Formats: sequence, structure tokens, C-alpha cells
Amino acid sequence: MLRVLRVANLMLLILFPIAWFAPLLRAGFLPLFGLREISVISGIQTLWDSDVALALLVTFFALFAPYLKTIGLALIHFNMMRRKVLPVLAWLGKLAMADVFLVALYIVAVKGIGVGKIETAWGLYLFTGCILASIVISTLTAKRT
Repeated sequence: MLRVLRVANLMLLILFPIAWFAPLLRAGFLPLFGLREISVISGIQTLWDSDVALALLVTFFALFAPYLKTIGLALIHFNMMRRKVLPVLAWLGKLAMADVFLVALYIVAVKGIGVGKIETAWGLYLFTGCILASIVISTLTAKRT
């Protein structure tokens, strides 16, 4: 069981960066214009130009929180960090889920207004799956103790 958790967690170290650059959604202004693909990274880059505080928050939620949690779990799996840190890592995983909710809120808002067109893309599912997998891995790791 520990071997499976180790491998799954190490796979997240590869999958998270892919999810950050993968298209989360396609958005456009009015149905007549082409749709622009938006990823976590391109969204953060746009935020840096308009709202630095929100950009810092999203950067922490989307990039640092899940990756720090994954690294922390790897250190625990390889006995390089104490298991006492698991509650903090679980908290980081929940913070990372906030970014998924932010994207979902954006989609609902744009669809509700009806001015633009928005479609979800495969990156949203990959990013959400990575975060959910991270939560499951940390839960199973905690139960193993």
C-alpha cells in the first residue's frame, strides 16, 4: 500500500505542472469571436497586470499549496519528515481546492451573464483530479499511521 501511495504521489509531481499549463477553459467575448484558451499560468499572468493581491492569492492556491503538499507527502513517505506534519499538509490540500472553486465560480458567472461564451477544457478536469488525488493520498497516508 505504501508503494502505491508513493508512486501516486510522485506522479503528481509530474502531473501538476502539466495541469498548470493545460487549458482550463475556452472563453470568448460574444459567440462571434474565437475562443481563447485559459490555463492556470495564463490566468495568473493576466492577474499580475490587473490585481497583484489576487494574483498572489491565486498563485499560492494553485501553484504553491498543492506542490508543497505533494513534496511534503513524498518526504513523509520516504521517512524524511515526521507524520506530525500531516494535518498541515491536509490543510494545504484544502486550500488548493479553493482555486478549483474560483474557476467554477468564473464559469457560472460568465454563463449567467450571457455576454460571452465559455467552455470547459480538459485541463480543468486534470487539475481537479490532481487535487482530489492529493487529498485521497494524504487521507490514506494518515490512516496508515
